[in-house]
Parts: sequence; C-alpha cells; structure tokens
Amino acid sequence: MPTDLLRPFRPEFDATIDFLKQDLSTLRTGRANPGMVEHVSVEAYGSRMELVGVASISVPDARTLVIEPWDKSVLKDVERGLIDANLGVNPVVSGNTIRIVMPPPTEESRRNLVKMMNEKLENARIGVRGAREKAKAVIVEAEKNKEISEDEKYRYLEELDKMAAGFNERIKLIGTEKEKEIMTI
Repeated sequence: MPTDLLRPFRPEFDATIDFLKQDLSTLRTGRANPGMVEHVSVEAYGSRMELVGVASISVPDARTLVIEPWDKSVLKDVERGLIDANLGVNPVVSGNTIRIVMPPPTEESRRNLVKMMNEKLENARIGVRGAREKAKAVIVEAEKNKEISEDEKYRYLEELDKMAAGFNERIKLIGTEKEKEIMTI
C-alpha cells in the first residue's frame, strides 16, 4: 500500500496545520479571543512567562477579555506585559482583574489583517511543500536502493501529491473562514 512509506510524514503535515491554526488565532478580528493574549510574555517572579501561565483568561462577551492573575501580586506585571506586547488595545485594571475591550477594527486595519493572514497561509503552504520534498527524497532514495520498484515509486509520488494537495486545500479553507471572520463587522 502506498501510504506505508508516507505514514511517518503525516505528523509533519498535521503539525503545519496545527501551527497555522494557533498562529491565526493571534490575529485580532474585532472579537475577543483568548488566543490573542495567552502567549504574551510577562515578567513575573524574576523570569519571563507566558500570560496563560500566570492568569486565567475569560471572554464575558464578544468584545471583552478579562484577565485574572492567580497571584494578585503580579497584576502590575501582567498589565506591563500587555502594554509592552503592543496589541493595539488598552488594558484597564479594575480591582483584581484586567479588562481589555476590543475596539471594532477599521476597514484599513481589517485589510492589513487579511494581508498578515495571507502571509501566514503562505508560510503554511511552504511548510507543506517542505514536508512533501522530504517525503519525495525518501521515496526516490528507496527506489534508488532497490527497496521499491519504479512503479511503486510513481504510486508513492502520486499518493504524496494527493496528500499535499489535501493539506493545501485545508489551508485554503482555514484561510477563507478566517478572512470571513476578519472582514465581518
């Protein structure tokens, strides 16, 4: 079966898609999304940590993020990290929590977000091509070493092309959904 030789490469293709989804979740779409801030670097306890490691992040409504540090002594550090991250939003400290209200993006900023999204999609396509090239090199080497026949090589290559096309189609669908989300007012 042609997929036997390709099986070790599937996780690399899947990792590209997973990374793309995580990367796109950081884009600001006008809707509050914890993914936008959870990887913000915060100076706490004498070292750099991700925000998700020092606070809980909740979304009480479509335009508001509420960040509540588990240790109230790092509240100012979390606020400083959010300001330094330059997210284009103003964190507001109220009591033991930090509120971030997402302003609706302008038409120009939505278009810029779509451009950034397209760059991220292209990087994902490059990742798929890289994984495809690695798999292709293994197939060609296997045929050269007489581990598979020439006919099997062509079947493997055809199966590899189908797999890569499927992942590229998934990337395209993810991009279409994200663009719709970004452009929706």
